[in-house]
Amino acid sequence: MVEVIKKAPWLTIIGLGEDGWQGLPPASRAALDEAELVAGSARHLALLPTLRAERLEWPVPFAEGIPMLLAQRGRRVVMLASGDPFWFGAGSSVTRHLGAYEWHALPAVSTFGLAASRLGWALELVTCLGLHAAPLTRLRPHLCPGARLVLLLRDGTAVAELARYLVDNDFGDSLMSVLEALGGPREQRRDVIACDFNLTDVSHPVAVALEVAGTGLALPRSAGLPDSVFAHDGQITKQRMRALALCALAPRPGERLWDIGAGSGSIAIEWLLAHPRCEAVAVEADPERAARLRGNADRLGVDRLVLVTGRAPDVMTDLASPDAVFIGGGLSDELLTALWNLLPAGCRVVAHAVTLESEALLGHWHARAGGSLLRIELAEAAPLGTRRGWRAAYPVVQWSATR
Repeated sequence: MVEVIKKAPWLTIIGLGEDGWQGLPPASRAALDEAELVAGSARHLALLPTLRAERLEWPVPFAEGIPMLLAQRGRRVVMLASGDPFWFGAGSSVTRHLGAYEWHALPAVSTFGLAASRLGWALELVTCLGLHAAPLTRLRPHLCPGARLVLLLRDGTAVAELARYLVDNDFGDSLMSVLEALGGPREQRRDVIACDFNLTDVSHPVAVALEVAGTGLALPRSAGLPDSVFAHDGQITKQRMRALALCALAPRPGERLWDIGAGSGSIAIEWLLAHPRCEAVAVEADPERAARLRGNADRLGVDRLVLVTGRAPDVMTDLASPDAVFIGGGLSDELLTALWNLLPAGCRVVAHAVTLESEALLGHWHARAGGSLLRIELAEAAPLGTRRGWRAAYPVVQWSATR
């Protein structure tokens, strides 16, 4: 039997609201009274009364403060954070550098909880996002009429930028409830329609409760987004073929995709939209297409995308191992052989072929490695003189297999 020896934590992470010392529970007050050092932003430190502890003002950018904090090991240290430190807060940024018994946390009510209580919203039905340092494009997958979101924003300038972003994406009819200094004596709420936004004195800290309205396109949750949402030069896996490819790729939370010959990035982007923990590596040899791909990803609000500009298989040896691979361009026997030797067992591979030569190649690999081989033919009704007829697209052969 292994005996686990627990040591008293040297670091206490305290969630602090705008009501300062008055809003702290006894355990948080006791930790502050016993601390040798209290670290926090200038705003947080100003909310506390005079204490015996030494004060350390957290620098900007935030990451520069972590080594300063870790250098205090062996002392009784309190770190101040807003509300719940582990809900879009600073907590996890620090604790990833610590052992399990080096710290403990005393959270306060989150800004999200305060916002929901002010508006009477059921918090489990609300999308909560921290956008202090993230681009507003992270909103894009969540924008649909009737949606409710609570957003943590950097400052008043960011609130004005949010209003412009909503207008630019045809959601200018959305109601923005601007919530300043929630939970403290400076708290105030102002409601404004995004297209009429004219506030110039919004103060920090600020959150916006958003009720989405307008005529903007709500991104479908099913696979196969409209081609029109992607900028491309024709090098794109078209909507219906993309849906079939994603069905075969079968994204699962936390999995990583290699999208080889990524073109516009439509496969990688839809893979990322399938779940917020999914990751993707897009390999594209053409620099102009690679730049366009990055723009598509940014505009559609996905992160966890690594863009590699280069030609496969040359650039694949140093990439993090995938759970699935899609080959949409650059298909060759050399590429498939290199992949098959490189991929881990259980990795799913999906490849599309249009030409007779690449179709024959997939037939060869199907005979060699098994899996599923499909020939997909689609036709769409189109004008034919004064009547209508079927306009056929090039047939696509899809090979899917597990390594």
